[in-house]
Amino acid sequence: MKNKILFLCTGNSARSQMAEGLLRHLASDKFEVFSAGINPTSINPLAIKAMNEIGIDISRQRTKSINEFLGQQFDYIVTVCDNARQTCPVFHGQYEKIHWDLGDPAEAQGSEDERIVIFRRIRYEIEQKIKDWIKSIAV
Repeated sequence: MKNKILFLCTGNSARSQMAEGLLRHLASDKFEVFSAGINPTSINPLAIKAMNEIGIDISRQRTKSINEFLGQQFDYIVTVCDNARQTCPVFHGQYEKIHWDLGDPAEAQGSEDERIVIFRRIRYEIEQKIKDWIKSIAV
């Protein structure tokens, strides 16, 4: 049986979307992966571009509200920003709550070339955290 994991951030536009795509790519055989936002917006085009650069297509993912998942059970809930950690509702059942405080690439300023550098850095941070986490739980 696959473990269910939910990545949660404020807008579900970049960090949680990239995390969903990365974990699905790295370990979809072990995890059922979801992402949501406290106040969902739309997927940032630079998040899609940054993920495409490493061969992961998240363009078909959609933003989702945390409300879609209330009442569901998860094995892990990972908040990827302080706002999500502070406002995350309580879910049913037992689950491990994990917090990764990642910068918000959507707040990057400058040209597209300057902003994509920030998205790449956050993508790399997420990928490393996921790989380290998978090793630590040895699924």
